[in-house]
Formats: sequence, structure tokens, C-alpha cells
Amino acid sequence: MRKIQMVDLNGQYEVIKEEVNTSISNVLETAAFINGPEVHAFQKELENYLGVKHVIPCANGTDALQIAMMGLGLKPGDEVITADFTFAATVEVIALLQLTPVLVDVEQDSFNIDPIALEKAITPKTKAIVPVHLFGQCANMDAVLEIAEKHNLFVIEDNAQAIGADYTFNNGKKQKAGTMGHVAATSFFPSKNLGCYGDGGAIFTNDDALAHTLRGIVNHGMYERYHHDVVGVNSRLDSIQAAVLRSKLSRLDGYNASRRAAAKKYSKAFSGNKNIVVPQMANGCKEICNTCDCHVFHQYTLRILNGQRDALVKHLSEKQIPCGVYYPIPLHRQKAYLDERYKEKDFPITNQLVNEVISLPMHTELDDEQIAFITETIIQFIDK
Repeated sequence: MRKIQMVDLNGQYEVIKEEVNTSISNVLETAAFINGPEVHAFQKELENYLGVKHVIPCANGTDALQIAMMGLGLKPGDEVITADFTFAATVEVIALLQLTPVLVDVEQDSFNIDPIALEKAITPKTKAIVPVHLFGQCANMDAVLEIAEKHNLFVIEDNAQAIGADYTFNNGKKQKAGTMGHVAATSFFPSKNLGCYGDGGAIFTNDDALAHTLRGIVNHGMYERYHHDVVGVNSRLDSIQAAVLRSKLSRLDGYNASRRAAAKKYSKAFSGNKNIVVPQMANGCKEICNTCDCHVFHQYTLRILNGQRDALVKHLSEKQIPCGVYYPIPLHRQKAYLDERYKEKDFPITNQLVNEVISLPMHTELDDEQIAFITETIIQFIDK
């Protein structure tokens, strides 16, 4: 059996090696390293794939979130509501801009922001909501957008983990993750479903005026060289990363299908085990299907109910099976974001999840032998 990787970027590279190497060589030969033809071509191709009017490439996913908030003109002290159960970057940029982060609990099945908790947290100072499309499927955007419209709030989608996922609205309309709010941010970190070979990110919007503002912000506030019209930053996707992303974008649906197929095999193996809760579909699907893109499985995350999660992590390590705990500490308990406003009783689901979740290897190169070994090892340990 091949060595099991949490993310097998080497295996993925071998399949696209010739195309990627040729694209990188072309960039090197033209020396168009910043804002070159590859960046512009990737931007257009991603706009077409997502069905969104504007893609603004930038240096990384964290910058994308920050620039999105800068573009909306949020002011120090404005409150921005987001999920407690997510990676720190989501709340980090809120604090960096001297906005006020407001953390709320998540739903047990989807791990995404709880609309009931969200609406309860709204105050006269609330200006924006950041739903995080965690682990590969969208938050309840019917509810989020309804709440936002009711209270006149911006919606900033954190789409770092769900690029390529579809969301089906209650009326049957479908849209890609990252195209539903006022603006969205994504990451092209190497381990993402669409990842480059370094850092990279992008911002999406259908708002022409906002897109214009964002394009200035990412480039030192310039639309014309040495004319600084807005306060900006230096955050640009380089041409080599864009070349890599172009090669992968044409394969993204295939990559996501491979992840979904692996997830389906995982879930089938664990079905019926009372101590293991497999990922739940939140978009009207009762199980993982072959045609629905509602979950693209950036992570395949189980809940272990018998109090043995930490022991299982240790056991898997001993068996040389990589795994991850995303996330072991809720944001409201992180030293950087402690606030007397937060009460433990307000985060029952998050506090439960941090003790139960475990993410298994998930990538495009997983094979049946590896999946069988992983699932059998887990079941034998849980049922002993």
C-alpha cells in the first residue's frame, strides 16, 4: 500500500506535471511575473466557471477577506458576525481592521453558522455577516441572506474551503459558493480543492462599483501608476501561481468528484456505527450522491461520540494514518479574542464539536486500499 498522505500534492502533480511545467516555463521566459497574461486569463476563466461578474486575484485568502471588508467601507467599531467554529483568519481580519468581531454558535449537522444564533446577535452596530462555508459545503444562505436583507447588512462569504460547491435555494435556483453575497473571499493555499504552489487568493463580487474599489485596494490604491486614489495594500497573485491554477481549474470538477467518491466510501464503511457520525448533507440531500455538488469535501470530518476522539488521534498516528482536528479550540476561547461578552452557554454546539471532530485524509489520489485500511483501523479501535 502506498504511504497515506493527509493531502497528496505529489500524486496530483504527477498527473499534471507536463502541463504545469510548460506553463511555468512560459512565465519564466516572458518574465511577466506580476499582473501578467496568466493572471488575467485565470481571472476570466474563474469568472466564467463561477458565473460571477468579477474576480479580483490577490496574494492569499486572508488578504482576500481583509480587502473585501476594506472595500465595503466598514469603520472601526462596526460589528461583524461570524461563526465561532472556524479557522482564525476569519476573525483575525475583523480585529486587524479595528472592527468588532461577534462570534456565534454553529449548527451541529453542517458545522456552519446557526441562523438563529446569528439573528439573536444583531445589534444597531452590526454591519456585516461572514458565513463560513466550512469543510466544503455552504452555510444556510437562504436564511443568511434573508436576515441580511431584513437588517440591511453586508454578506461576506468566506469561501476558502468550498470552491466549486453548489448551493440550491429553497426556490430551486442554484449558485456557486462565493457568488451569493455582496462579496466573497477564497484561498488557493496548496491543500485547497483548487490550490496553487504557494500562497494565493481571490475576491468575487457581482457589484461593478465594489469591484473597481477592490482592484485599487489590492494594488496600493492605484488605478494609474503613482496615483493613489484609495488606501490600499500590496496583495497580488503572481503569474506563476496563476499558471498553476489555470491548469487545475479545468480539472476542479473532476477533483471534487474524486473527493466526493472517497467521502462516499468512507461514509459507507462507517454507516451504522453508533459511535461515529459521518458528514451530514445540509442542502436537502439525505446522503452523498454522484450528481450533486452541494459538498466538495475540502475535509472529511467525523464526530466521535464515545469520548475517544483524542485516543483515536493517537492510535491513528501510531498506525501512520494522518488526521487532523479542525478545530481543537473555539475562537471565543482563544487568547487573542477573549471577550467578556462571550458566555459558554451561548456556544453549546461549538464546545461539543471541539471535543468530537476528527478529519481524515482527503484528496484526489486516495485509493480503495488506503480507504479500507483507514476505515478498518478506526472501526476496530472504536468497537474494541
